[in-house]
Amino acid sequence: MLSYPAANPLSTRTLSRLADPLRGRRAEQRSRWRRLHAADQALLVLAHLRNGDTHARLASGFGIGTTTA
Repeated sequence: MLSYPAANPLSTRTLSRLADPLRGRRAEQRSRWRRLHAADQALLVLAHLRNGDTHARLASGFGIGTTTA
């Protein structure tokens, strides 16, 4: 199970299936660094979609700003 303040019963495989295309897209765009790694960004998206967490709660859980979330 992946760790986030509101426990999400997600497999590593599920996270990887979302994070891999994010990594590819970032490489394609030659994107500069981001506040969150692709796996953390994927987890944030999955947490929002599964739990409906607010941006403020996601931001505090991931240690980022509300705007970034």
